[in-house]
Amino acid sequence: MSTTTKPVKTTARPARSLAILALVLIALTGLVFVQGATAVRLGLDLRGGTSVTLQPRIAVGENGKVTNEAIDQAVSIIRQRVNSLGVAESEVAAQGSGTNRQIVISVPGDTGRRVVELVGQTAELRFRQVLANAASTGAADPAATPTTGVSAEVNAEFAALDCTKSENLQGSGADAPEDTIVSCDRAGLSKYILAPAEVLGRQISKASAGLDTQSGNAWYVSLTFNGEGTAAFGAITSRVTSLPSPLNQVAIVLDGLVVSAPRINEAIPSGSAQITGSFTQLEAQDLANVLKYGALPLAFDRGEVQQVSPTLGADQLNAGLLAGGLGLGLVLLYSLLYYRGLGLVTVGSLAAAGSLVYLLFLLLGKWIGFTLTLAGIAGAIVAIGVTADSFIIYFERIRDEIREGRSLRTAVETGWNRARRTILVADFVSIIAAVLLYFFAVGGVRGFAFTLGLTTLVDLIIVFVFTKPLVTILAKMNFFASGHPLSGLSAKSTGTLPVAKEV
Repeated sequence: MSTTTKPVKTTARPARSLAILALVLIALTGLVFVQGATAVRLGLDLRGGTSVTLQPRIAVGENGKVTNEAIDQAVSIIRQRVNSLGVAESEVAAQGSGTNRQIVISVPGDTGRRVVELVGQTAELRFRQVLANAASTGAADPAATPTTGVSAEVNAEFAALDCTKSENLQGSGADAPEDTIVSCDRAGLSKYILAPAEVLGRQISKASAGLDTQSGNAWYVSLTFNGEGTAAFGAITSRVTSLPSPLNQVAIVLDGLVVSAPRINEAIPSGSAQITGSFTQLEAQDLANVLKYGALPLAFDRGEVQQVSPTLGADQLNAGLLAGGLGLGLVLLYSLLYYRGLGLVTVGSLAAAGSLVYLLFLLLGKWIGFTLTLAGIAGAIVAIGVTADSFIIYFERIRDEIREGRSLRTAVETGWNRARRTILVADFVSIIAAVLLYFFAVGGVRGFAFTLGLTTLVDLIIVFVFTKPLVTILAKMNFFASGHPLSGLSAKSTGTLPVAKEV
């Protein structure tokens, strides 16, 4: 009784798959240079930088508690402020629960200190009419002339205010818009009594920094108000123009401190204004950014600030790369010792996968701000094992087919048909785990999940368009087809040596 073997369909044009992969790698390399993405973005733990914790200062919201909505809004505003500086690789996240919720900002590189100063500002902007002003001499002035129309308590507070003390120059943004307040200017040189606010920061629609070249290259912040703000600003400037000094001044108050208090010479109904105050370029740009994205719904105290030195980051990077190199080296050594010539397929596949992953790291860093962290390196190392599993599954299937008496060319195809499903299932399980980790985890775990998912996806691509076509081509070569002792497919390697019979 004879049996017939159904012919196995071979892979069509394996060389075409290899050529397509080569073209993709060349195209990605070209994109890297066109985009200027020549270096992988490194995270805080590898590059060094600053990490700061912000703790809500005052109880606000329903029933006097810090609400989740207020924290989430603050996170969104801070993230916009940070991203506006071009620090897209930074991380802004809320941690904790209930009244213990905090905001943690991690900023790699040298921009950390500037961002730390920027993000904690509440940016409560008010426009208030000046009722009285005086130079701050560093001492209380109990004999100061009381301001007409102001309560005795406010007059007493104004007389006692010493703007040379640092505690009086810490803006809080806690001043209520409807109150008459006393305040210092940012430099601590003058003090003011200010009327209730008539224009608020939330009425600003646009803010940008500019340079006035006609007055000595002075930096300023240009404001554009919305409809409500335009009407309010027009009303206050119209009312104070005819009043004597200092009542004809309108103070621009940011977080409870006077930035400037210009005299108003004519009504301004256009809905535009400028803030001047001896700004540097960075100060003007930072102020424009915090005003553009709105005021924080909470005031924050700066908690723990951690500085991660570039030296420590470099040590961690070197350690991570060493661990990855050792893992990769052990996989290659095992493949070459156990699979001999067939192990060269592993070497080539890992080289192709590594090139593709590296190019994707460069481009994703440019396109979406992807940052490589120590956890991300760990995810890539784990993926090396996933990739090695794919090779082992396929190679062992080929050997199984040879043991069943099939030729190498047939074994390559039937072995692939059987191994393909196992490889797909294994890789999809890793990808699903990575996706779940990414969406339900925070911090460094997300970096681990992202690189694990990305490198596992690359493994699938390489196995289908590089490993399988390459093995198909090698199966046509006499060195492998004849079962050479160094091919990894010899009779000894596959366990098909004839067994001597006893006489």
